[in-house]
Amino acid sequence: MDIEVHAATHDRFDDLALMLGPKKNADASVCWCLSHRIPAKLNQALRGSERGGFVRQLTRQPVAPGVLAYVDGEVAGWAAVAPRADLPIARSTKIPRIDDLPVWSVWCIRVRPGFRGRGVSHAALAGAVEYARSNGAPAVEGYPVDNRGAKVDLTMAFVGTRATFERAGFVEAAKTDAVAGGFPRVLMRRAFA
Repeated sequence: MDIEVHAATHDRFDDLALMLGPKKNADASVCWCLSHRIPAKLNQALRGSERGGFVRQLTRQPVAPGVLAYVDGEVAGWAAVAPRADLPIARSTKIPRIDDLPVWSVWCIRVRPGFRGRGVSHAALAGAVEYARSNGAPAVEGYPVDNRGAKVDLTMAFVGTRATFERAGFVEAAKTDAVAGGFPRVLMRRAFA
């Protein structure tokens, strides 16, 4: 099995829509991975196809909104990555800012049904780390659940697990007051020397 990871640029928007957009009704107001990317008021104001249009515009920016993982040429996974300063998480009261480094954040990892259990999330996270590094990030953070091997409900698994981040070279940098799916979340960081 061959897994490749590419930036989610405009020419890959259809694949991004397959990963994040509505499955049946094009006007459905699904997340599109915007709930942790943009301010809450804007997130609530965007409805239906406006959400996909907003993401399409993100793919036209100099920095893509994340990366897509492909298994044998078919889109299979997604990881959102961006400078933390550009995200609502920069003002979070539950997830601490531990220093003044202009770190990037990975806050969402998704794998399409049929591709789970094949290493796609690991490849997507590794691709997000490399994308951040190639764009000058001094470090990358993630905020996964510390589930200690317990099963995580798929609806809350998008934040990732501590083990996934550790496997990608991240180390715990701080505890948080955040919880997802009943599990505490930790701030994990991977610094670039």
